[in-house]
Amino acid sequence: MTIDADARALPGERIAHYDLLGRRDTDYYAVFADIPDADRAIWDRAKAFADEVGTRMQGEWDAATYPVELLQRMGELELFTDGIEHDELPHTSPLAAGLVNMEISRHDGSLATALAVQGGLALRTLAFYGSPAQQQRWLKPLADGSVPGAFALTEPDHGSDSVSLETTATRTADGWSLSGTKKWIGNGASGGITFVWARVDDEGADDHNDVRCFLVEQDTPGYVGTVITGKVSLRGIHQAHIAMDDVRLPEDAVLPGTHTFKDASVVLFATRSGVAWSALGHATACYEIARTYATERTQFGKPLAKFQMVQERLTQMLDELTAMQLYCRRLADLETAGGLRPTQASLAKYHNTRAARRVAQIARDLLGGNGILLENGVMQHMADIEAIHTYEGTESVQALLLGRDITGMSAFV
Repeated sequence: MTIDADARALPGERIAHYDLLGRRDTDYYAVFADIPDADRAIWDRAKAFADEVGTRMQGEWDAATYPVELLQRMGELELFTDGIEHDELPHTSPLAAGLVNMEISRHDGSLATALAVQGGLALRTLAFYGSPAQQQRWLKPLADGSVPGAFALTEPDHGSDSVSLETTATRTADGWSLSGTKKWIGNGASGGITFVWARVDDEGADDHNDVRCFLVEQDTPGYVGTVITGKVSLRGIHQAHIAMDDVRLPEDAVLPGTHTFKDASVVLFATRSGVAWSALGHATACYEIARTYATERTQFGKPLAKFQMVQERLTQMLDELTAMQLYCRRLADLETAGGLRPTQASLAKYHNTRAARRVAQIARDLLGGNGILLENGVMQHMADIEAIHTYEGTESVQALLLGRDITGMSAFV
């Protein structure tokens, strides 16, 4: 802690500054002590990048600006491949991908979301379902971050029930016409490409009503992406409302591997694990901040950390954090072995985002009034956790997926 003059201070006032944003040891059960060297090298690259841009991103978050050029920096560090197996992409194990997600989230949720959109959603969709020609043209630009990628599934009227999407794809004489709207699309107005999921509207055709994915360059006539303003979460990444009015595409714009909504679900299942890791990163930061503050902040003549109630709160946070770590490590082990089931990823997401909310709430309360200052980090993480708690399937949706698996009976309406 330092005490000095500050431009925000009243005349004669001196403000205490707490060094709360440094990295501390939080791995109480040594969950990540035996990381293989190759995975640790990737994790170290993510740590270095996060340290490089973490302070800057606080300002970007405050101003609600998106430094899209940082995609290329993450691409240079080969952080986008997200455990995707493809001959044309650098190999990243599920464990390394999770550690990267955790580390970036620990510093900034907006960049972690950009990482998830670019690699987990856009790049994965192309790698899973794209034609050889599409992959030849776009895999490298997505992987190196030179072209922003977006994944457009959610619509203004269809969030949790995205299976009911209304965007249509109609055949034309020389290809396709897309019409409809999408919402909350990361990178959807960043000048790159968008993977648009649409329902085939072609009465009499064998694929009528099928759900397919289309590769759309964002400068295509009829495609209008508008940045959504007024967000109080993930302010350092731009999400878009997309309006499409007779967007004409060539025949080869459709991804040949897509035919049903289940194809989109496969991508979402893969990224759901990433949300569990992201929640761990946010919770780790909140715990680190709270523990450091408790040891540096003096009240009633002694450090906060010497009060019994404070020690109990720190223990509660460590309890939550350790459980989150164990969930994530087991997720990675199961995925590496090829045995991860979708509902196991759902349970990890369900547990970890809920736990992250609890950790952030305790941290904010422990910091008192200082907890609402952006410079101290907790409120930024607290706000960003609210977004990840919702996206890739809400708490209620995860509970319904798990309930169906547990009981064998569906409660979906």
